[in-house]
Amino acid sequence: MNERSHSLKKIRPLISSAKINDNMSDEERFQNQTLRPIILLQNDLFLHAFQNYIVKRKNAFYELGFEKRINYIAHAIQKDIKFRNSLKGMIIGHFTVEEYELYINNSSALNKRMMNMVITRIQDHIQFFEKPVLV
Repeated sequence: MNERSHSLKKIRPLISSAKINDNMSDEERFQNQTLRPIILLQNDLFLHAFQNYIVKRKNAFYELGFEKRINYIAHAIQKDIKFRNSLKGMIIGHFTVEEYELYINNSSALNKRMMNMVITRIQDHIQFFEKPVLV
């Protein structure tokens, strides 16, 4: 393993619930070994990137109710190609060369998994996007 690969793997958080077994598909194994730790590592960056997305869209997010905010997050990531590609880059940039080679063999299915995980992560942190109340 080269120095870059070693360094990338070393900074990833350990996720004890991410089980690996022989019955898993290659995609599920990749998700648990690679995607989940990287997405957890990048959590704060995703939240700030989405906060910037809200601001660039004239803060319309803040006018919505809870359910519509949840849908807004999913819609933004699924439909805004530029934003989605930016998020993918934040993940793919943390792949080792070996992981990237695995990724390119099944990028379509893995992209779907990645974006679904990011959508869920941002939705689970929706309170992060509350505007502070000025006293």
